[in-house]
Amino acid sequence: MTPTDTTGASDAGEVSEEAPRLRLGVADYLTLGNALCGFLAVWALAGAQSAHVASGTVGPLPKAALATVVGLMMVAASLDVLDGRVARKWGGSGMGAELDNLADVISFGVAPAFFFLVWSTTATEGSVWPLVGASAVLLAVIVRLARFSCQAPGADYFTGLPCPFGAMAVVTIVLLDPPVVVGMAATLLVAWLMVSRMEYPKPKGRKAYVVLGMLAGGVLLMIAWGLGLPAGDVLIYLASAMVLVFIVTVPFYVIATRRDAAAPRPETSPIE
Repeated sequence: MTPTDTTGASDAGEVSEEAPRLRLGVADYLTLGNALCGFLAVWALAGAQSAHVASGTVGPLPKAALATVVGLMMVAASLDVLDGRVARKWGGSGMGAELDNLADVISFGVAPAFFFLVWSTTATEGSVWPLVGASAVLLAVIVRLARFSCQAPGADYFTGLPCPFGAMAVVTIVLLDPPVVVGMAATLLVAWLMVSRMEYPKPKGRKAYVVLGMLAGGVLLMIAWGLGLPAGDVLIYLASAMVLVFIVTVPFYVIATRRDAAAPRPETSPIE
């Protein structure tokens, strides 16, 4: 063996030792499930829209179709929370972060953008504004994910509204069915929040289980709403309003909490 061959073998050995694991782990399958749910949501919405147009029906899509789409997106969000916890507990592959970003673009970028586009286009035939709003959501998700990939891990806060919450915010706007101008303004606000410097606490520890419980409750609520059960409309509107209020107010709560923590405390004199 020549010196060159020896060096090459040594280098190859070092590369193989440092190379990340490229076989799928358990967490990666959850991430792929996230992407699949996002794709199925788009497929279900496209099928419902085509059937709606073919039947000549005027007005919004049937509740059952909307509930199916939103339910799939909520399952995708649940899998997005779970894959990180599974990866931390049992380890993940070197592809985990890349797979997660790609899946999030589908489930929390393409799916909610298309959801908003279908809703707003139905109410404003021939207008370009629905496309503007949908494009803003998609591009905000892409920018937010790219920025997140460049940030150092270990922080306790997300910079900008996390994509799953942004997607749920867009969904709630559509479910509330406001005037299109109001819905457009609210959607652009959500897109801005995703790329803003606002900070949102990460769902760590028990907070992650709270988020999972809320998503599971949301799926059950969508099933009840889609089936037309009593009080379904009231509950869905109330839950949607609560989601929007939560997303808008949490950053201000974080800022207020940090100010209180940083404020100097008055010294107390010792008891004589």
